[in-house]
Amino acid sequence: MPAFAVMIKPASGLCNMACRYCFYADESAKRETKSYGVMSLDVLEGVLERVLGYSHGTCTIAFQGGEPTLAGLEFFREAMKLEEKHNINGCRISNAIQTNGTLLDTDWVEFFKENNFLVGISLDGPKDINDENRIFPDGKSTYRKVMQSIQLLESHGVDFNILSVVTSGSARSIRKVYGFFDRQNLEYQQYIPCLDPIGEDRGEHKWSLSIDRFEAYLKNLFDCWYDDLQKGKIRYNRYFDNLIMMIRGQRPEACGMSGICSRQYVVEADGSVFPCDFYALDKWKIGNFMEDSMEKIEKRRNELRFIEDSEKPHPDCKSCKWRYLCRGGCKRERESIGDSDTAKNYYCKSYYNFFEYAYPRLVKLASISGN
Repeated sequence: MPAFAVMIKPASGLCNMACRYCFYADESAKRETKSYGVMSLDVLEGVLERVLGYSHGTCTIAFQGGEPTLAGLEFFREAMKLEEKHNINGCRISNAIQTNGTLLDTDWVEFFKENNFLVGISLDGPKDINDENRIFPDGKSTYRKVMQSIQLLESHGVDFNILSVVTSGSARSIRKVYGFFDRQNLEYQQYIPCLDPIGEDRGEHKWSLSIDRFEAYLKNLFDCWYDDLQKGKIRYNRYFDNLIMMIRGQRPEACGMSGICSRQYVVEADGSVFPCDFYALDKWKIGNFMEDSMEKIEKRRNELRFIEDSEKPHPDCKSCKWRYLCRGGCKRERESIGDSDTAKNYYCKSYYNFFEYAYPRLVKLASISGN
């Protein structure tokens, strides 16, 4: 049986910040139930019992939000006990959490270290760029608190990576962002293009990422990353590293790069299950772990054709020279919600021009063993 992965939202869409581009706040506002509140321990146990009873080999449990630490440290301590209790198949469990980092303290960080959590911590760059969109509800800066949390993670030897949302502003200054991360010695970086609100026209917000700016961001960031590699300075970049894997004939691990949606289980605080974090809307609900069997959940996923429809290429993609690297990109970037016909990726031109620009150097890196 393949590795099993589940994303749990223990505090639903609740958050102590008010990021201007938050896609999950947008999705939550479009649901009949905007927030499912904090997950009860009964639901937590029910979810883990179902997940671990189905898992064989390996199981990844990722906690996300909203802001998952709002569920409280005792909730997570109980989760570790329940994982041990219900791991009836002897799975190797990997735990991860994605956090805004503003609520972490020594107790949290010691817990992450003790339980081998991989922590994704959100930071868009230096203070001026980060605070352009990542702010507290009263408009105050989050930068200092996040940097303090990063220092705590480092001092306790916790494995973590930086999650940086790419907006119009940060794309314009991506060399500055990369230089900042470099000076802070933040080696593991994941850049995430921001999403316009679902169902809305593109480019209507100050932070919206245009096609031309996205292309410039890819090229400039690649130049910075490649130049560092030439100097022997290795910085993990999830997108670029996955491209090298693909050139070597390996399967990409990053969601959205394989050309077809993966079989995901996004679990809300009441046990409701959705097929993707980007589609946690009422019409895409595929069941509830507290009520439905895995067979019923999969039957609903199949009825919605969520995975099958994501595999449909746009006609132009069939003859594109870069199809084997692009593969159409993420479903969210190439079709409207509920649209049965796959459209071309919004950033098609950006990707095409980037591959033309970077491919020779990507091939060179792919040919170097151990890169």
